[in-house]
Amino acid sequence: MIPFFVQIKCHLGRSYEVANQIADAEIASEIYSTAGDYDLLVKFYVDAGTDIGHFVNEKVQCFEGIRDTYTIITFKAF
Repeated sequence: MIPFFVQIKCHLGRSYEVANQIADAEIASEIYSTAGDYDLLVKFYVDAGTDIGHFVNEKVQCFEGIRDTYTIITFKAF
């Protein structure tokens, strides 16, 4: 499994709604509320060979209330 993170910027007042939608979809490993430029930090795992760009486009950005995303691809855990 390959881990990666997505920072999510939500429309004003929709952060909890977006977090609940993602949790209900059971596609994320962890979901955190954050301060700063983005509202949520979400950790995902996908099978090796999965196109992360397509995954984010088709499985993450489709939720109502998301304004922007920023994907962080990881390489190695220490």
